[in-house]
Amino acid sequence: MNLQWYPGHMTKAIRMMQENIKLIDIIIEVVDARIPASSRNPDIDELGKNKFRLIILNKADLADSSVTKQWKEYYEKNGLFVMEMNSKTGNEADKVKELVQKACAEKIERDKKRGIIGRPIRAMVAGIPNVGKSTFINKLAGKASAKTGNKPGVTKGKQWITLSKSMQLLDTPGILWPKFEDQEVGLKLALIGSMNDENIDTAELACELIKYLDRFYSKVISEKYDITDDQLISLEEDQYSTPSSRVLSAIAINRKCLLAGGNPDISRAASLLLDDFRNGRLGKISLERPELQ
Repeated sequence: MNLQWYPGHMTKAIRMMQENIKLIDIIIEVVDARIPASSRNPDIDELGKNKFRLIILNKADLADSSVTKQWKEYYEKNGLFVMEMNSKTGNEADKVKELVQKACAEKIERDKKRGIIGRPIRAMVAGIPNVGKSTFINKLAGKASAKTGNKPGVTKGKQWITLSKSMQLLDTPGILWPKFEDQEVGLKLALIGSMNDENIDTAELACELIKYLDRFYSKVISEKYDITDDQLISLEEDQYSTPSSRVLSAIAINRKCLLAGGNPDISRAASLLLDDFRNGRLGKISLERPELQ
């Protein structure tokens, strides 16, 4: 399937990051734990190559914990600090701040040797849309956070959130969009809901999800929607030409998604499947693994 992405704000966001990067000590990059590679913007690696780095594997409650562990180890081997998080309900703000201090230990020690004591760490949060960046910032800042005035050298209008005496957050570096030439990246972003379904063939998208689940989570769909082998065999005699479309038809039949005349409503079944996946009702599922990158 052909998926298009219109990065209208990417150039502006990259320029904002370039302007602000000299003001900060660490970049906190929020990614979706279900697609930790596809939900990153590769420009951040280049922009932040001389900065301390922390990856937040957000929405970890929706991802396969064993795969998330592999991603954590993968990024740590590449010299990054990593933390799993559920920004919506989690209470890990203090852990994030502790990890930021650990990541910046070298800088803190360097400041001490220069006689600079108590200078707060300055952090920038980056992330593409729909990974939970805004929720993460709100969770980190808390309701009682105080905004300081403009700092020397900071362009007018940029604000800092004081998280504690030892940490400040630049609010906000702008929105980064994913860059992809590989349609596989676009597919994964569409599956987690980062694209408008109105512009996508949801039946085709749902079939792609079925193929992936059949490979890595083979029992999930049959158990969730009470699909039997006999039912799929019977559908082979019908007009459904591919294994994935037969599964989608079975979902429609079993969940009473029917058109006039009793035919399966494939569009409704596709929306049902995608919604169940995105909201964790199929279980904890990851769509990419380090060894396949």
